[in-house]
Amino acid sequence: MTLIKSISGIRGTIGGPAGDTLNPLDIVKFTSAYATFIRRSGASKSNTIVVGRDARISGEMVKNVVCGTLMGMGYDVLNIGLATTPTTELAVTMSGAAGGIIITASHNPRQWNALKLLNEKGEFLTAANGNEVLDIAEKEDFDYADVDHLGKYTEDNTFNKRHIDSVLALKLVDVEAIRNAHFKVCVDSINSVGGVILPELLDALGVAYTFLNGEPTGDFAHNPEPLEKNLGGIMDELKKGGYDMGIVVDPDVDRLAFICEDGKMFGEEYTLVSVADYVLGKTPGNTVSNLSSTRALRDVTEKHGGSYCASAVGEVNVTTKMKDVHAVIGGEGNGGVIYPESHYGRDALVGIALFLSSLAHKGCKVSELRASFPNYFIAKNRIDLTPSTDVDAILVKVKEMYGKEKDVTVTDIDGVKLDFPDKWVHLRKSNTEPIIRVYSEASTMEQADELGKKLMQVVYDMQ
Repeated sequence: MTLIKSISGIRGTIGGPAGDTLNPLDIVKFTSAYATFIRRSGASKSNTIVVGRDARISGEMVKNVVCGTLMGMGYDVLNIGLATTPTTELAVTMSGAAGGIIITASHNPRQWNALKLLNEKGEFLTAANGNEVLDIAEKEDFDYADVDHLGKYTEDNTFNKRHIDSVLALKLVDVEAIRNAHFKVCVDSINSVGGVILPELLDALGVAYTFLNGEPTGDFAHNPEPLEKNLGGIMDELKKGGYDMGIVVDPDVDRLAFICEDGKMFGEEYTLVSVADYVLGKTPGNTVSNLSSTRALRDVTEKHGGSYCASAVGEVNVTTKMKDVHAVIGGEGNGGVIYPESHYGRDALVGIALFLSSLAHKGCKVSELRASFPNYFIAKNRIDLTPSTDVDAILVKVKEMYGKEKDVTVTDIDGVKLDFPDKWVHLRKSNTEPIIRVYSEASTMEQADELGKKLMQVVYDMQ
């Protein structure tokens, strides 16, 4: 079974039995439930829902089903075409819509697709709202409009430009400095919407570029998750010389990774760290990232006199905590930059513009910028469990084991995280698989992996 329902939306592989994979029947049911929730919430007087999609092969089919269903529910559809996740988020507020649906499976492989659900603020639904949508879908508690009240359909392809204009207008995006730096970059846009919008952004910034996998065919040239093991092509291109840096995005352009001028990874965890360092240098304040993100953000924040807070994993949890502590920047260690001056959503365009502004101001190489930050390494492991394993009971025992140690800070808002003076480990159960994810960080990869394996053995001994 590859149909996964969660508070953030529905995702699955295309093709196969209805109910087991993401098929038109499932899409109709879930879209109907979302439209019903939006109507009942009464948060917006608008009768419009924005729909945007990445370039996945199945995107056209899913878009047609979503748009037709929304019209059948009596909603007017504003289809913005091939658009990034942050573009669709911004389109909701720019158009004054009641909500939005993003058709993308983010960094999942080509056979996957998904619906991500937005409220009237262009932000992901809260856990409570998401559960309400799931409940409506489960009960099929929805009614369709009569023939005189069907929704209307409109297409508007101007939002890419409006998104770019909003990025250029940010105070800390120094367009003149970027243009004067005469950067040359190589970009891997994984045959999706990054190949549509990023050339326009780079042209506006006066950056020379070469694109790899730039055609938005949806037929991804490699595994679309922007990790080092998947990026051999662009890393080899950088090693040939002639570039200032490499830029990598995922299919819906909310995740961002950089590659140094010598072809080595900048490190996806350090995307947020580097941008935050620039922002905090201009506008001191607080920061937020999730519990599984690098400690380097805390170090950089405190260097600038601010306070760092950790949230549970998940973008909506990060943005909620950011609002609580009035963070000036935040995000996730997977390359997701959230800059409230723009909007409360991960946005690779904002990340690129701020990073280039920082690099132009500092006048250094990308490798030199990376060397200026504290050096940490994260090991990522997993513990496979049987479906009958009581994961919660195991995590409680781990918390009790380490809670009494003086040099360990225990956080249990999302699994259990153990913070030691010079390292940390985070154990978190998966919402979709019978596994415990084990992330650990230390000053060397060997130490990080050793700490993770130590906690894995503790769990194995409990079973």
